[in-house]
Amino acid sequence: MEGETAETLRVLLVILAAAFLAPLVSDRIARWVVVPATVLEILFGIALGPAGAGLIRETEAVAMLSELGLALLMFMAGYEIDFARIKGRPLRRALLAWLCSVALGMAIAAALFGASRTALIIGLALTTTALGTVLPMLRDSGALGGAFGTRFLASGTVGEFGPIVLIAVLLSGFRPAEGTLLLAVFFVLAGLAAWRATRPPSERLGRLLRATLGTSAQLAVRLCMLLVVLLVWLASSMQLDALLGAFAAGVIVRLMLTTNHPQEAEAVESKMDAVGFGFLIPVFFVVTGVRFDLGALLADPPVLLLVPLFLTALLLVRGGPEYLLSRGELAGAERPALALFSATGLPLLVVLTTIGTESGALDGAVAAALVGAGMLSVLVLPQAGGALLRRAEARPDGPARG
Repeated sequence: MEGETAETLRVLLVILAAAFLAPLVSDRIARWVVVPATVLEILFGIALGPAGAGLIRETEAVAMLSELGLALLMFMAGYEIDFARIKGRPLRRALLAWLCSVALGMAIAAALFGASRTALIIGLALTTTALGTVLPMLRDSGALGGAFGTRFLASGTVGEFGPIVLIAVLLSGFRPAEGTLLLAVFFVLAGLAAWRATRPPSERLGRLLRATLGTSAQLAVRLCMLLVVLLVWLASSMQLDALLGAFAAGVIVRLMLTTNHPQEAEAVESKMDAVGFGFLIPVFFVVTGVRFDLGALLADPPVLLLVPLFLTALLLVRGGPEYLLSRGELAGAERPALALFSATGLPLLVVLTTIGTESGALDGAVAAALVGAGMLSVLVLPQAGGALLRRAEARPDGPARG
C-alpha cells in the first residue's frame, strides 16, 4: 500500500510539474506561435507517458483526479451559460445548426464506416464543440462580449450539451426508450434543484456564504463541489453520462448565485477557476496525453490519414452550419470565426473514444486519430478564429467588445 501511494505521489508530482511548465512555455513561444496551455499539457502527457519517456503511468488515484478535472471542466462550461443572454434567436439558430450537424455527421460517419456502432460514435464526435476548452481563451482575450460572444455561447452550449444528451440516450447501454425515460427523470430532478436554487436561501446560509468567501471556511466553494459530486453521482447511478451531472451543476450554481447573490458571483467564479484550472483540469489534460495511443497511430500509416480527415470533417459538420446560419447575426470576419471556434472538439472526443474502445467499437488507432484531430482543432482553429476576430475589431466599423 505504501509503495502504491509513493508511486501515485511521484506520478502526480510529474503531472503537476508539466502543468506548471505549460503556461510558461506557452508564454515563451507566444512571439512565434500561440499555443494554448491545454494543448501543451496534452503534449507533455504524451512525451512523459508510455508513448514517450515512460515517467507517468495512470494509477487509480490519478485516474480519479483526472475524472474530477473533467467534471470541473464541464461544471465551468455550464457555469458560463447565461440563458438570459442567449435565449431567443441565438439559441434557436444554434439548435438548428447543431441538428444540421447531427445529420451531416451521421451521414459522413456512415459513408466512412458503414451502418455500425463505430459510425454512431464517430458521428456523435463530429457534432461536439469544446466549449469548456475554448471559453477561457475567449474570456482572456475579451472576445466574449458583443454579438459574437452571444452567438458562440449559444453554439457552444448546444454543441456541448446536445452530444451529452445523445450519449446518454444512445450509448448508455439501455434501449433508446429506457435511456430517454431515465434522462427525463434526471432532467426533472435537476430542474427541481434549479428551481430551488432560485428561491431565496435562509438568512443564515446567505450570510455565511458571503462572510466565508475570505475565510478558511469557503462555504460557497464547498457548496459548489458538493453539487458537482452530487449530480455526477446521481447521473452515474442512473447509468447516464457523468458529464451531464457536472454540466447541470454549473448551470444550477450560476442560477443560484445570479438570482440570490449577484455581488458574490464573480468572487465564487474566481475561486472555482482556481480550484479547477489551477489543479484538477490540468491533471485531466496531462492524463489525456498519457492515454493517447501514439504507437497504434504511427504503426498504421493509412489510419494516420484519418487525423486530417477527421479535422476537415469537424470543420464541415460543425463549422459549416454555424457559418451559414449566422448570416444576419454576424458580419464580416465574425462568421468564419464562429465556424472555426464551433468546430473545436476535445473533451467529449476523449469520452466518446473511451466508450468506443471499452465496448470494442473503436480500435486504438482510430480512437487515437480522432483524439489527435481534436487536439489539432483546439490548437489550430482558435488561432485562426482569433486572428479573424482581431482583424474585424481593427476595422473602423468593427464590432465593439462589451
